[in-house]
Amino acid sequence: MDNPDFSKNNCISHYKWGDDCHGWTFIDTDTLSVKQELMPPDTAEQLHYHEKATQVFFILKGKATFTIDGVECELKAEQGIEIKPGQKHFISNKEAADLEFILYSTPSTNNDRINIK
Repeated sequence: MDNPDFSKNNCISHYKWGDDCHGWTFIDTDTLSVKQELMPPDTAEQLHYHEKATQVFFILKGKATFTIDGVECELKAEQGIEIKPGQKHFISNKEAADLEFILYSTPSTNNDRINIK
């Protein structure tokens, strides 16, 4: 079996989301999703939760601000965090530099995202 090369140049798909944020999908099955995402300075996603998926964020570059069930925490490069099903959360980049991270979701978050207004 060949070992795939996971890189931005060799991914399943590239997508844009939010306010000029970028993502690269490396694995996308019903049971597992692995992505790399980039958030420019002063960007944030919408508050949401997942009914089934557990997510693990691992910061590659920059500093991330997470709000999880109303509690804010900061992670820097080489730190990670687990978000469990049902936890209301969002990530933001309040810094002047890009934020890059790896995002693991199991099972996949496809059709498992509930946005909160």
